[in-house]
Amino acid sequence: MTTMRASIIDRTGGPDVLHIADVERPTRVNAEFLVKVVAAGVNPIDAKSRSGAGASGAFGEYPIILGNDFSGIVVESSYDAHPIKPGDEVYGMTMVPRFGGTYAEYITVPATCIARKPRSLAHVEAAGVPLAALTAWGAVVDVAKAHEGQVMLIHAGSGGVGHFAIQFATFFGARVITTGSTRNSGWLRELGAAEVIDYSTTRFEDAVHNVDVVIDLIGNTKDDTGTRSLATLKPGGLLVNVPTGSWPTLTADAAAAGVRASGYRVPADGATLAVISRLLESGDVRVYVDQVFDLDRAAEAHTALETGHTRGKIVLKVSDG
Repeated sequence: MTTMRASIIDRTGGPDVLHIADVERPTRVNAEFLVKVVAAGVNPIDAKSRSGAGASGAFGEYPIILGNDFSGIVVESSYDAHPIKPGDEVYGMTMVPRFGGTYAEYITVPATCIARKPRSLAHVEAAGVPLAALTAWGAVVDVAKAHEGQVMLIHAGSGGVGHFAIQFATFFGARVITTGSTRNSGWLRELGAAEVIDYSTTRFEDAVHNVDVVIDLIGNTKDDTGTRSLATLKPGGLLVNVPTGSWPTLTADAAAAGVRASGYRVPADGATLAVISRLLESGDVRVYVDQVFDLDRAAEAHTALETGHTRGKIVLKVSDG
């Protein structure tokens, strides 16, 4: 078999540019794995890149296959003695467009970018984890150093990254305040948030003061969320901005406000994902999948994602496990 089924784009644009085609199946080289994809996560970076922003500046020749995270079954290991063998269930993250995307029946992925799939998760659940959870871990644990006694404001807590960020922060002892909708208030408290600010009725900067850290998952592109967040921090506090291209003047604005700031870009780190797997297996952290679409409905999945009202994750079912 030399071809595979994939959802591709031949140009950037709206969700309707996504369509199914038969394309060449990737060939494993060096320390890569060949994986049959059962399910693929859908993330904001996919939609941004599809529309002409995000990673689209690095697109080479079309067609392009989007999708950064996956859950699936190993077809070929990187070498015979590797502990992860053909037939093993794995999940992980790749980096589009450096590698082919996961909206496809097969992918090749470096050995350092995968981990064993948690046995407690189905493939459609596992596919919702890697990019969002690794992003949340990097912002909350690696950069913000979540710990006992820390007060952390997390914006967009009900999203893919946000629902993991709340859980990681509370696991390490931080007191979490998050912004969300009336509909999601109870669920966000179940995830561990000590306080939920309903953005439809309350300006968060009027209700929150002197926090240690802000995890900004919105950026400064909507209602000046980033700029308004600076006023909630204590002197010398830290703002971690995650959305790509969402705040070009971040460093200068933070310095003028007397606080610290950093962006964050997630690596495809299988070792950290293995740590997250243990939290998922123990039940200390859980993934919430809001909607599942078949691969040929990827355009609908992007449309749903871009409404901005997803609770947790959207996942594509690519093939049978």
